[in-house]
Amino acid sequence: MSAVLASVAGAALNIGTNPLAIAGLVPIVAAGLTFLRYLRFDPEDHPVSVQKLLPEYDFVIIGGGSAGAVVASRLSEIANWTVLLLEAGPDENEVTDVPSLLGYLQLSNMDWMYQTSPPTDSQYCLAMIGDRCNWPRGKVLGGSSVLNAMVYARGNKRDYDAWEAQGNPGWSYKDILPYFRKSEDNRNPYLARTDYHNSGGYLTVQEVPWRTPLAVAFLQAGKELGYDVRDCNGEKQTGFMITQTTMRRGHRCSTAKAFLRPVRHRENLHIALNSQATKIIIDRRTKRALGVKFVRSGRNKVVRAKREVILSAGAIGSPQLLMLSGIGPKEHLESLNIPVISDLKVGYNLQDHVGLGGFTFIIDDPITFTRNRYQSINVVMEYLLREKGPMTSQGVEGLAFVNTKYAPKDGLWPDVQFHFAASSINSDSDQIRKITGMRDSVYNTVYKPLGDAETWSLLPLLLRPKSTGRISLKSSNPFVYPDINPNYFTHKEDILTLIEGIRIGLNVSDTPSFKRFNSRPHKMPFPSCEQYEFDTDEYWECSIRHFTFTIYHPTSTCKMGPENDGDAVVNPRLKIYGLENLRVIDASIMPNIVSGNTNAPVIMIGEKGADLIKEDWLGQHFRKT
Repeated sequence: MSAVLASVAGAALNIGTNPLAIAGLVPIVAAGLTFLRYLRFDPEDHPVSVQKLLPEYDFVIIGGGSAGAVVASRLSEIANWTVLLLEAGPDENEVTDVPSLLGYLQLSNMDWMYQTSPPTDSQYCLAMIGDRCNWPRGKVLGGSSVLNAMVYARGNKRDYDAWEAQGNPGWSYKDILPYFRKSEDNRNPYLARTDYHNSGGYLTVQEVPWRTPLAVAFLQAGKELGYDVRDCNGEKQTGFMITQTTMRRGHRCSTAKAFLRPVRHRENLHIALNSQATKIIIDRRTKRALGVKFVRSGRNKVVRAKREVILSAGAIGSPQLLMLSGIGPKEHLESLNIPVISDLKVGYNLQDHVGLGGFTFIIDDPITFTRNRYQSINVVMEYLLREKGPMTSQGVEGLAFVNTKYAPKDGLWPDVQFHFAASSINSDSDQIRKITGMRDSVYNTVYKPLGDAETWSLLPLLLRPKSTGRISLKSSNPFVYPDINPNYFTHKEDILTLIEGIRIGLNVSDTPSFKRFNSRPHKMPFPSCEQYEFDTDEYWECSIRHFTFTIYHPTSTCKMGPENDGDAVVNPRLKIYGLENLRVIDASIMPNIVSGNTNAPVIMIGEKGADLIKEDWLGQHFRKT
């Protein structure tokens, strides 16, 4: 190990202080040093991808992401059950572990690299190439929990109470809170000892150990606007907070790391990587799911399921696979010559959190997170040896949940969320432009003039959009990506709510806490918005429709609902209507999107879904804890 460290130090001496050279070296150095950290500190090795599979398993799970990894771990607790987890992508690696490098993971071989279709009924993503927004989704063991910003947010109590009120017993807040706590190993004592958190679970949750001075200003600004600084995952959601993350000792804690590595030696759990499911095998006479067709190493394979097939491929992959298997809207499937087994509203009700990207503020003090300032060999060494420093930052230093005039009057169900970042869009401009798909002409006009200015940003997000979209097939070929139509902003109130949220963001900048840094908004308009005066409704609507920004929270395309709900695809026990031995357990089952980041709720769905399966096969007396 000392020899490797010496060679790294030598490389650092050779590149001197050239920031471009340092920036190019950081991913390589971080990968090597993180690997050494695993050897030295982390006894949990990666799970093995089993090459020789059994012809039949009790349970076959499609998708090893935020939910699928949880389900596989929990079902394999029953020693006499055999479980196969099929994952289309590879395993995570050392680079995925480094929070500050999350931008390098999108558009990689671990990303499905989806894009929205060009808008038809509404205008959005107009600043992006081809008017298409990128929608990264994890194609890797651990799924999108490997690509995301690790934000741990549960949503609002009323989200889940509303689910139950729609005819889904067992999904109220009091019912699902124990599943959030079951997963959690909270490393912040002031949180862990409350009734809303827990320690000792598989999933490590902690606040980021490093932040800029602006994080304190953000919290103080919230107080100056009349909001409380609180645990927004606790008793009440409205307020400002330091971001809680799925992080362990300053490193990413994906669901693969949390739920699969500790149980990798279970003989009844097999994991097959680089194995893409192409069809669910269903007996047309009995309507029973029998198994799964999949492709591995270029070869078509089949595996049978003795008890159940469980679909955890996400809000895009799950409806796609159901429709390819003959479960979906009758007319749509027939148009593609797919034999219809069950006529259900699969792919409808698509919801996402969407907002205004690039909402930027300029300050005078040199205290923001910039690549030139923090990506150096000293920072890398601090990350390795002390598990601290700027490389533990995942970019989102603070969260806030605020109320516009369109929110319920009691103030307990906020309708806009802020992601606070003390960094400039120019800090890593090439990567940001690549990730967003922004047109060069837009970047050069709006953001390039900022140069090396010190900036911070807010991402205002619409928490409960009224506009819904749809996932539909383009082809019966499973390797052709589906049509993704998010249908953003077809309801005018979505735009008006976001505009109100943006103005609350302007008020954050105008508080004494930010004025001490001479904070002021960046007012350069998008080229197509120049005719509108800054801070008019028309100016902000034009800006929103151009730099449409999503943090990739697609949900609700296999809606959970009661039998009399004509839009429901699964019942409250997550079984698909009209079929036997087939369930969906992922974000697609949400009747409505939650008021916050979706990764923690999807893990909760995985926990509860696994218990529903155990109850159905082992009896209602099964213990849930």
